[in-house]
Amino acid sequence: MPRLCLPPLTALTCSGMATAGDPRPLPQQDKRRLIDWDRRFVWHPFTQHTLWNTVDPLVIVAANGDYVIDADGNRYLDGHSSLWCNIHGHRRAEIDRAIIEQVGKVAHSTQLGLASPPAIELAKRLVDVAPAGLTKVFYSDDGSTSLEVACKLAFAYWQHRGRPERRLFIALKEAYHGDTIGSVSLGGIDLIHRTYQPLLFQTLFAPSPYCYRCPLGRSPETCGLACADVVDTILEEHPGQVAAVAIEPLVQCAGGIITAPPGFLARIHNLCRKHGTLLIADEVATGFGRTGRMFAVQHEEVTPDLMCLSKGLTGGYLPLGATLATEEIYQAFLGPIDSGRTFYHGHTFTGNPLGCAAALASLNLFESEKTLERLKPRTACIASHLARLADNPHVGDIRQCGMIAGAELVRDKTTRESYPYGLQVGTQVCLHARRYGVILRPLADTIVILPPLAISLPNLEHLLLTIERCIDEIVPRIRNGLRPDSPGSDGLE
Repeated sequence: MPRLCLPPLTALTCSGMATAGDPRPLPQQDKRRLIDWDRRFVWHPFTQHTLWNTVDPLVIVAANGDYVIDADGNRYLDGHSSLWCNIHGHRRAEIDRAIIEQVGKVAHSTQLGLASPPAIELAKRLVDVAPAGLTKVFYSDDGSTSLEVACKLAFAYWQHRGRPERRLFIALKEAYHGDTIGSVSLGGIDLIHRTYQPLLFQTLFAPSPYCYRCPLGRSPETCGLACADVVDTILEEHPGQVAAVAIEPLVQCAGGIITAPPGFLARIHNLCRKHGTLLIADEVATGFGRTGRMFAVQHEEVTPDLMCLSKGLTGGYLPLGATLATEEIYQAFLGPIDSGRTFYHGHTFTGNPLGCAAALASLNLFESEKTLERLKPRTACIASHLARLADNPHVGDIRQCGMIAGAELVRDKTTRESYPYGLQVGTQVCLHARRYGVILRPLADTIVILPPLAISLPNLEHLLLTIERCIDEIVPRIRNGLRPDSPGSDGLE
């Protein structure tokens, strides 16, 4: 697929142009060998390989700042933060240096029976920036495992409190909490989770706060948060039986960038207090500034009983998960060695020193660069472009919470009719964006806007203008029954 520079749509030069210091392109024979091995040996996540194997993939060999660089030396704006985890840009000297310094000391030592300075210091820093009341940090490997830890802690907490009947969980439809069995049990996306239903523990599902397609058929102006009232009803129907309610605060990201209406999170929190159950906040995607605050729960002054972190925890550098817990939960696990209260859970790389060193450096950058304060012009820029997209005939709904946003494509703006899944309209729009030097990944037909928090304003403008342009160039082709790359459709071939 040829690379193209944007015409006068923007004053920027082509974002795909190489710059001094970029790595040299790989020799073509090396690139072909890698692609061949990829097809023969690699099983990619969330990928249908009957399609993957029909085209050459981008092979990313380097990155710098807002860009990733492929084997041919082409630079692409990282429009999805390398799957929502990059915070400060690629190859930040401060994080690079912290990891290198830690490698010079020790790359890994176990947390089972031993301690390490980076894990100790990071735990204190996390408690310092977290909502008051979260006092203990349990490390794991990633977002999914941080949810596994939260589920097991919630379940065992009630066992140790002499309330074994509290064994049910409540989650939301369209929820995504990870891909291990416990986190899948809390997942509410039918396409992803239905196959594994026989393996899962019992979870009761409440409606998602998906106002554009309200599952209750209500209007957001008059519903009075009726979807939250369903959680109240479920709790009343199962008195004293629910261990915890799990929620992605403010935004259900993988569900399609579903933004909860104001007050929804606080209402769920109050219902948990009313019924004496625990609240698990999955901040894996929403944490570390994505919503405009360090953590999404802080927007509505909510302190959950358990809070799960990963993705941006290390600035997007290394896999690391953390589950924060209240002192009350921690105390329930204390007792004599033969009491059976030990939390028998752990991972080989729990509290890995390299990951913790990267996370500490990332938190230092939040302070030194005033990252949260600098988000306002960026969130305003996104809002301005979304307002224009709202009038686009191919866009049914726009949703934004801080630096997280989505534009949902529809076949019919009046009836809100979706496109058939097999057309992959959102995917085709995102693939087209690569022609203009932008990497995106959709959620079904919702175009996801989730760049690094430190993205420059000119690059953010380029990202948003490219999304607008690609929607206008690709969606009409699909509606007219043409292949998205049909020659002559827009003069790009």
